[in-house]
Amino acid sequence: MNKNVFFVTGIDTNVGKSCVTGYMAKIWNRQGKRTITQKLVQTGCRRTSADLKLHRRLMGIPWQQEDMEGCTCPQMFAYPSSPHLAAKIEGKTVDLSCITAATEKLSSLYDAVLIEGAGGLMVPLTEDCSTVDYIASQGYPVILVTSGKLGSINHTLLTLELIRSRNLELHTLVYNMYPGRKNERIQNDTYEYLYSYMKKNYPDTALIELPEIFL
Repeated sequence: MNKNVFFVTGIDTNVGKSCVTGYMAKIWNRQGKRTITQKLVQTGCRRTSADLKLHRRLMGIPWQQEDMEGCTCPQMFAYPSSPHLAAKIEGKTVDLSCITAATEKLSSLYDAVLIEGAGGLMVPLTEDCSTVDYIASQGYPVILVTSGKLGSINHTLLTLELIRSRNLELHTLVYNMYPGRKNERIQNDTYEYLYSYMKKNYPDTALIELPEIFL
């Protein structure tokens, strides 16, 4: 088990996992913790990972040697869908051992590795293994990304229940304010509700905001 690997997941797709991953890597590097990001599985791309490109831009660093070697995105499929389907369309399956080996290499080279998942924790990687199955087998602490859009409270609490039931460590809950085009009343109330919930149920877990302007 790698003690310096953290898994970034979201309550849903398009909740801002890529922004959070790049932002946190940027902050950790500024604090002196040499951090690299990895994409667990990238779909909807053919040659290079769009999410990794965003990570590097937010981190303010160029394409790394590990990026060129494919270590930071060991599995990539062209069809924009869940990994199990994207792989099936190409007549393949997601190679979990390949992902694990790549993560272990990065873990040996850096102080910290932030792995961005695909969608939420119940997204299937293969026909027999969901994302949460894989993360639980590796014992990675979870960084959960939520937001202030309508429905976020329900999706957040469901994900927290899943994390608890699988005995995973919740490292951080990130409230994503970017982009900020949401109902302000719902956004503010969602934050207040989740803040109170976390204080009561996860008093030792960090709750941070991803600001609208952070570049």
